Amino acid sequence: MKSSPLDFRFRLAIFIVIYVLGFTTPWNLALHLDGRGPNAHTWGLLAVNLAKSSGIAIDAAFNAVLVVGILCAFAGAWLRTWGSAYLGGDVMLDPQLRGSAVVADGPYRYLRNPLYLGTLANTLAVALLMPATGAIFTILAVALFQYRLMRLEESFLTAQLGEAYAEYCRRVPRIVPALRPRIPGSGARARWLQALLAEIYQWGVAGSFLAVGWRYNAGLLVQCVVVSVGVSLVLRAFPLRSREA
Repeated sequence: MKSSPLDFRFRLAIFIVIYVLGFTTPWNLALHLDGRGPNAHTWGLLAVNLAKSSGIAIDAAFNAVLVVGILCAFAGAWLRTWGSAYLGGDVMLDPQLRGSAVVADGPYRYLRNPLYLGTLANTLAVALLMPATGAIFTILAVALFQYRLMRLEESFLTAQLGEAYAEYCRRVPRIVPALRPRIPGSGARARWLQALLAEIYQWGVAGSFLAVGWRYNAGLLVQCVVVSVGVSLVLRAFPLRSREA
C-alpha cells in the first residue's frame, strides 16, 4: 500500500501545534499585547462587546457567549461521534488513508465530511478560551488544514473507488449539510461504543464547558481541555477493534 502524505499521517500532531499556537500566541509579544487581564480571552472580549452594544448586563453577556460555546462543543462531539460510528473509530484514528467502499449511512447521507465539520465546531468552542488573535489564527488554520485533508481524501477515494465515489460526490455536499438525505442508506450497523472511545476528547470538552463553564474561569476550562487531550492520547495507545464486542 502506498504511504499516505505526511500531513495526513501526522494530522493529530499538526492540530495540536495549531491549538498550542492559538493559546500561546507568540506573535503577541511582537505586537506588545501581553494577553493579561480578566477579558484577555475571546470569551471575555465577546461578552464585553455584546454588553456594550446591546445594553444587556455583563453576566448575561458572558452566559450568552458560554451557551454558544456549549452548543458548538456538543454539536462537534455529536457530529464526530455519529460519523465515527459508521466510518469506524479504527479508520478515523488510522494514520493511513483507507477506502474499501463508499460509506453511505448516518451523517454521510447528508454531507461527505462530518468529522471535519465536527472538528470545526469544537474549534469554535475552544477558541473562546484563547486570546483574540490566537482564536482567529486557530479557526483559519484549522479550516485551511482541513480543506487540505479533504482534498487529499477525495483524490485517494476517487482513485480507489472510481465512479461509485464520483457519483457520491456529485450527490452529497462536501461540508455544508443537506437538509434531507441525498442518498439511500446501505443498512450498515453503527458502532457506538467504538465511536465514543475514539471521540473522548470531543466529549471531554463538551462536558467541561457544560459543567465548569458557569464558574466563568477560562483558565480552569483550559485545564479541562488539556486533560481531555491527555485522556484521548492514552486511549489511542490501545487499538480499537473493528467490531464492538
